[in-house]
Amino acid sequence: MTLTRVLAVTSEIYPIIKTGGLADVAGALPAALKAHDVAMRTLVPGYPAVMRALPKAEEIRRWPDYFGGPARLLAGTHDELELFVLDAPHLYERPGNPYVTAAGTDWPDNGVRFAALSRVAADIGLGLVPSFVPDVVHAHDWQAGLLPAYLHYSGGSRPGTVMTIHNMAYQGRFAYEMLASFGLPPESFSVHGVEYFGWISFLKAGLQFADRITTVSPTYAREIQGDEGGMGLGGLLRERSGVLSGILNGIDIGVWNPETDAHIAYRFGARDLQSRAANKAALQKQFNLAPSTNALLLGVISRLSWQKGLDLLLETIPTILREGMQLALLGSGDADLQDRYQAAARAYPGRIAVVIGYDEILAHLIQAGSDALVVPSRFEPCGLTQLCALRYGAVPVVSRVGGLADTVVDIGEADSSRHDATGFKFGPVTSEGLAGALRKANLAFHDHLTWRRLQLSGMTTDVSWRNRAGDYAALYRTIVAARRS
Repeated sequence: MTLTRVLAVTSEIYPIIKTGGLADVAGALPAALKAHDVAMRTLVPGYPAVMRALPKAEEIRRWPDYFGGPARLLAGTHDELELFVLDAPHLYERPGNPYVTAAGTDWPDNGVRFAALSRVAADIGLGLVPSFVPDVVHAHDWQAGLLPAYLHYSGGSRPGTVMTIHNMAYQGRFAYEMLASFGLPPESFSVHGVEYFGWISFLKAGLQFADRITTVSPTYAREIQGDEGGMGLGGLLRERSGVLSGILNGIDIGVWNPETDAHIAYRFGARDLQSRAANKAALQKQFNLAPSTNALLLGVISRLSWQKGLDLLLETIPTILREGMQLALLGSGDADLQDRYQAAARAYPGRIAVVIGYDEILAHLIQAGSDALVVPSRFEPCGLTQLCALRYGAVPVVSRVGGLADTVVDIGEADSSRHDATGFKFGPVTSEGLAGALRKANLAFHDHLTWRRLQLSGMTTDVSWRNRAGDYAALYRTIVAARRS
């Protein structure tokens, strides 16, 4: 089979720089694609963490003035990742989060920062690096959204393009006065170009001009074609529905493997599931929860936000307490939600425990030690925590939306779906619906055989990138064939 060369473009990549699931996808997909004869290199911004991870990177190109300052294009490797890096200190040499200041506000020049990333990606697609001329360029989320537009307006021969939506809520909108500074022609600012209600929208640009559009689950692909789920872009997505598809995310089963995980208290697998109890005890101790094998321990690893439905979970705390359950939550986000969760933990010590922030080691222990993982999102393109939960025997309790609906088989729908049940789903997404799902989970937890079947079904579910990567490889080859015909 002919090797397909793909340039991926992303604003974050695990294990170097991560704020969310995008980084996990960008970090895991290249290795999974190798088995499908796809050679993927990934372009990332030269954040401080990226520069530290590639101390021996080779300089390929240098510009004295690139979007306002000197810049270099570098090439290097980190573990199995083959990377290009846009080293532009005036754009990326900043502490902390890639997108926001320490005060939590967007960097004021984010438009320029990510236009520069898209522009150099387009140039690589047009042959800037003779040793790697891609057949396809794959843009991830709004930060790479201008890439298909740059290629469209370049004229002449170009590679195929894919635009992947990881979350419609983030669209990259900037004032139309910035069009010239982005290097786009005046005619691009139209309803059939990058214009979006008087603004420039990076995501709209990608959706308008990409050869193919993907998102991270089949259900989310349907949801975003509606007016509510599309968040202003539903009409465009309906218009382009013929090139839109949903491909489920996977997880790196080398990183998320309870049989080899160095971050958990006791390693275990499906054949020695009783050993999982040691992780529950360790999690209870870590969170200062009362030691108990009989209490259903609910785990949460999440951004604290309206999207994630964490306000709904707060409203179910009376149910959690009345049913004798415990809650261990790891997350950060909305200041009001943080305060309310911390107040609940103070009010109910030993029953409710909260750690504000993110800790990768603690996240692994929650997956290994909680009995059930709760994901009550109002919308969820795919979700990764529930995939990790399946792998670790933490039974998911999820809302019936997006990728959550696609990856969890509810205990009540197993027969009709012809798949074994792996968890609990609820809809509509209300506090009453969530409370009902938690009561069902608690009832099942106290039926040892039922709970064990749920755990084993989850642990034997394929949540890897193996098949998902094959879907991407097939998509790339379809694009290449169409452009050659």
